Amino acid sequence: MKVAASSLRKGNVVDVDGKLYVVLTVENIHPGKGTPVTQLNMRRIADGVKVSERYRTTEQVERAFVEEREHTFLYQDGEGYHFMNPENYDQLVAPEDVIGDAKVYLQDGMAVQLSTHEGVPIAISLPSRVTVEITETEPAMKGQTASSSYKPAMTDAGLRVMIPPYITVGTRIVVLTEDGTYVERAKD
Repeated sequence: MKVAASSLRKGNVVDVDGKLYVVLTVENIHPGKGTPVTQLNMRRIADGVKVSERYRTTEQVERAFVEEREHTFLYQDGEGYHFMNPENYDQLVAPEDVIGDAKVYLQDGMAVQLSTHEGVPIAISLPSRVTVEITETEPAMKGQTASSSYKPAMTDAGLRVMIPPYITVGTRIVVLTEDGTYVERAKD
């Protein structure tokens, strides 16, 4: 579907010369003299190459139809990351470059939003918080205050996180998937 370049927003997927790009930033430039333009910074989905393009604001750009649907993470193997659509039980395999840094947060049975284009996974959205278990950390030092100091720890998923000193090995904690920071001790 063709849309004006000035109507594109961050996260939109566009088709340029038969290749899919995800829009990273959009800047509409209105110079005092001359034609207004839209500056698009994009990442090619196929190989991750970043490109920058300028279009006249009225110029038409092909916007790709992307379907976003909830899927359940099943497992990971040499083929990739396997997901299942809970409505019709269809399975999809996403390659590691699509999953990227999200792989440390994926857990069996986790519900995620998977974006697909013509049945091929192109992006993943995780829940905002996940619960992980601490597998390795330093013992708490006597005299440390709980409010100001944090210590490094490793989780069962392989994520490094800074935690308060009173948390020990085997404790389940909640972390933000956006930046991997500690939120609270899990209530389960």
